[in-house]
Amino acid sequence: MLAAGRRVLLMVPEIALTPAAAAAFRGAFGRRVAIQHSALSAGERYDQWHRIRRGDVDVVVGTRSAVFTPLTDVGLIVVDEEHDGSYKQDESPRYHGRDVAIVRARAAGAVVVLGSATPSLESYYNAENGRYRRLTLERRVFDRPLANVRIVDMRTEYAAEGPDVILSGALVDALRATLDRREQAIVLLNRRGFASAVFCRQCGDTLECPNCSVSLTVHRAAGRARCHYCNYSTGVPKTCAKCAGPYLEQLGFGTERVEAEIGSVFPSARVGRVDRDTIRRRGAIADLLARFGAGELDVLVGTQMVAKGHDFPRVTLVGVVSADIGLGLADFRAAERTFQLLTQVAGRAGRGELAGEAVVQTLYPDHYSIRHACRQDYAAFYRDELTFRQSMRYPPAVALINVVVKARTREAAMQDAGTIVEA
Repeated sequence: MLAAGRRVLLMVPEIALTPAAAAAFRGAFGRRVAIQHSALSAGERYDQWHRIRRGDVDVVVGTRSAVFTPLTDVGLIVVDEEHDGSYKQDESPRYHGRDVAIVRARAAGAVVVLGSATPSLESYYNAENGRYRRLTLERRVFDRPLANVRIVDMRTEYAAEGPDVILSGALVDALRATLDRREQAIVLLNRRGFASAVFCRQCGDTLECPNCSVSLTVHRAAGRARCHYCNYSTGVPKTCAKCAGPYLEQLGFGTERVEAEIGSVFPSARVGRVDRDTIRRRGAIADLLARFGAGELDVLVGTQMVAKGHDFPRVTLVGVVSADIGLGLADFRAAERTFQLLTQVAGRAGRGELAGEAVVQTLYPDHYSIRHACRQDYAAFYRDELTFRQSMRYPPAVALINVVVKARTREAAMQDAGTIVEA
């Protein structure tokens, strides 16, 4: 495309992925590469935008908002990890970066490539029905073998060791062997914080958000209990607000506690954590990933951020804690997102010359999303998930429209919503 005088737009789902992608293009094409994402300062964004507008740039690398950059003569748009939910913006203006890229490419007469090891069901469905052309890479880069995946049934683990187990015996053994070989590991838990609830053993009351009516998550380092929906926070209480009893118990766990547990089991291990609590400072995630890539950390604990497109050749082990955590969400894509997350994070192991393995802890080892992810069998998952979607009349079998009704009173909003339903 560049040889033909046309320009390229590369979209990635996370800001943390832009430096490596931009560096790869700069190595090949020099300084005519620009970056666009929301973490740039106002001055940086201005400079990059005007370089693009003046025609000084041939390649733009960015997140979803990069699809709106004033790049002319676009010949190719690549949407990397097209399945990723980060491409969708729910706030106004509402749009899906992948879908805007398709429309923009059509208008410009450009080629659009939707890339993913775990395509969205909608994209795969479109390919199966001839709307898209499907291209399949049968082998990993340099013919690296896929990671060997082991499933740990945590029901058996709890029965033998008690309900407070965080790291299974299999995962502890695998971590020990990895550290002994001076290799690296990634441990995924897609829930941040230290404990997921504060419960009173005397009256049964749970500490909840006054705005959202959900359990507050304890963040030990900050000394706060926080709502992950509206960001309300309060100090962690010593006594129950309802009965004044002192018998409060912290239940569940998040990445903060997993980090502490690994540090307790392996005191000499250098452990880092990647989640929203540790990357608030500008540039923090890039610094942390750079330290891990340089071998300054042995284990990286994190939420779904650690599963996305990172290439660490010394990582030979991936551990997944509570692999089924997303299956309980009220979302018809829950199984799809679980499958994608497990497949993607398992793919972080064994990307270099060393073989990789993954240990997946779950209470539901027979759920088709987990079973197919551990076998890395996308086609089988697609068949099972599409059957479920068709039976329940969910996309891509049908199209859904989200209608938001606003009114001065709840009664008026409900009445208007009812009118729309009956229309």
